[in-house]
Amino acid sequence: MDSLIMSARDLDFLLYEWLDVTGLTERERYREHSRETFDQVLALSRDLAEKYFAPHNRRGDLHEPTFDGEKVHIIPEVATALSAFAEAGFVGAAMDERVGGMQLPHTVFTACMAWFYAANVATASYALLTIGNANLLAAHADPDQLDRFVRPMLTGRYFGTMALSEPQAGSSLADITTKAVPQDDGTYRLFGRKMWISGGDHDLSENIVHLVLARIPGSDAGTRGISLFIVPKYLPAEDGSLGERNDVVLAGINHKMGWRGTVNTAPVFGDGAFTPGGAPGAVGYLVGEPNRGLTYMFHMMNEARLGVGLAATALGYTGFLKALDYARNRPQGRPVTAKGGASAQVPIAQHPDVRRMLLAQKAYAEGALGLQLYCGTLIDRQRSAVDAAEAQRVALLLRVLTPIAKSWPSQWCLAANDLAIQVHGGAGYTRDYDVEQHYRDNRLNPIHEGTHGIQSLDLLGRAVVADGGAALTLLLDTMGETVDRARATGDGELGDFADALAAAAGRIATTTATVWRDADPEAALANSSAYLEAFGHVVLAWIWLEQAVAAARGSEDFHRGKRAAARYFFHWELPRTAPLFDLLDAMDRTTTDLDDAWL
Repeated sequence: MDSLIMSARDLDFLLYEWLDVTGLTERERYREHSRETFDQVLALSRDLAEKYFAPHNRRGDLHEPTFDGEKVHIIPEVATALSAFAEAGFVGAAMDERVGGMQLPHTVFTACMAWFYAANVATASYALLTIGNANLLAAHADPDQLDRFVRPMLTGRYFGTMALSEPQAGSSLADITTKAVPQDDGTYRLFGRKMWISGGDHDLSENIVHLVLARIPGSDAGTRGISLFIVPKYLPAEDGSLGERNDVVLAGINHKMGWRGTVNTAPVFGDGAFTPGGAPGAVGYLVGEPNRGLTYMFHMMNEARLGVGLAATALGYTGFLKALDYARNRPQGRPVTAKGGASAQVPIAQHPDVRRMLLAQKAYAEGALGLQLYCGTLIDRQRSAVDAAEAQRVALLLRVLTPIAKSWPSQWCLAANDLAIQVHGGAGYTRDYDVEQHYRDNRLNPIHEGTHGIQSLDLLGRAVVADGGAALTLLLDTMGETVDRARATGDGELGDFADALAAAAGRIATTTATVWRDADPEAALANSSAYLEAFGHVVLAWIWLEQAVAAARGSEDFHRGKRAAARYFFHWELPRTAPLFDLLDAMDRTTTDLDDAWL
């Protein structure tokens, strides 16, 4: 039976017909796996998502977490779902066997997580944060910290957070003021306030492991003076049991327009509400070396950016499936060729404009899912690389694609949710249907883990110009390989798509050179958001050409649908990039010359 959460058929196509993930089992890291184990874990993901996550998605939205001044209250279904998730081994599914993980390919794990995000993104986000926290510590913590904090996360006993932003600093991490005072026993005492910390307090697990950015007194100003600390809610005893309550409390919780089931908090470290060891200050344990905290935190931040992109994709995808189901079953109106009112009403899916909206959603959601899984293959190839050259090559591609993988779905799968509401008509903006909640949930993702503006500055200001433009050159060469394969099929339409992609990729190259020709960052970055949007659409055209080439080998209606979505993207979406590139080439200064007094 088809699911309205996620498409198992599409995941099979993307994983096996396009990306050939079974080929990863030839690499040493994944040699213990097979198509059979992949299918089993995907089926388990669907089962858990449908049984434990989806049923309380609406209830979690209507009954968001509350805070009584001492304790956060969350509906019990959340804990039940997360317990099932952890017991199935999903927290450590893609982690190394050495720390207790399953060493599942990240590509397959991404497909698994798509089910959970689509079913209930608010509940799944507790898992997202815990997995990212555990992965960071597995990479940078010492063996004792690994045993004390990571292993309990893999079993679901501990959950994790990332505590970066502060009320006065927001995304400007150079301006954080939380301080970490060294102690004689090698620990630190933290004092400060954080803001917008998802999962910052709850009773869903025995303990909460906060990863906190703070400054050691005497460190440099700016980002170079930031260190990273483990700050647990409860201090673990030597035998692994829970000890004293740490000096971490909440000033309150934030109430959001969507994603309401995830408690979002304003924690305070070291206000004296608790005095572990008889002294105020939250006990923290330094991760790695002092003043390298932001470098370490980018391990989790970049993972979270891909996670946000996948969450946005999943919300757009489930909205599309529900809009498609509604359109096929909602009779209304008659064909424009019908005379009078004698003919029977037809399902609205038969009306061309409704089909346009459905096809746009399909192009956005399935294209974004393809991009997420492709990024998963890059992570797998990096982790299992046979030499440093291969690892560096895929790391470069992932570096330049990460801002797109985060921001493009956050913009265009949100647009898909908007269209899903439109397909439902008046029913779409009522609470009787899920699509209005999906839109509200997805509206947070253009802000989560760095806004579009921040991602655009990262893309144009760093990723495409670093190392003489090595990452951009590699991406354009990779697109060129796809163009060559599409032309080699002898399929005229695929050849036309290939020509259009080659021309658009050429515009990326020339426009990048144009905006940086004077080496003036203010001028180059003034319209970076337009660059991000144009760049992203070209990347998605490439992903769609890849899918179209793979689909050309099949003959099912499913494959014809892939071809139709690719056709839509090349006819309707890729042409959007030309005016954006023209604007960028003109080095327009409307925004830089604007005085805010004129607004």
